[in-house]
Amino acid sequence: MSNGIRCRCPRCTIRGLMGPAVIVTIGVLFLLHEMRNGYFDFSNTWPFILIVIGTILLASSVAPMDGHIDSTTAPPAVPPATPGPAQNSLPGQGQ
Repeated sequence: MSNGIRCRCPRCTIRGLMGPAVIVTIGVLFLLHEMRNGYFDFSNTWPFILIVIGTILLASSVAPMDGHIDSTTAPPAVPPATPGPAQNSLPGQGQ
C-alpha cells in the first residue's frame, strides 16, 4: 500500500497471516523430517501446506469487512491552510 494507510479489517488481517503461516508450516514439516529420521518425508507431507493455505483463504473469505480501507482509492485531500492576516509582534507599531 503505497499511500501509507494499512487496512485493519478482520479480512485483511487474516490474509496478512498467509506468509508467516506457510513459513511456519514448512519449518515444522522439515523439523519433523529431521526428528523422525525421514519418517515424515517432505514429499509425503507437502499437502499440509495446501491445507494451511486453504484454511487461511477460507477464514479470510468468511471474515467481515467492517472498517475496510480500499488501497486503490486515495484518502481525501486536505486543502493547505491559508495564512491569516500578518500579526505585528510590537504592540502599538504600525497598522
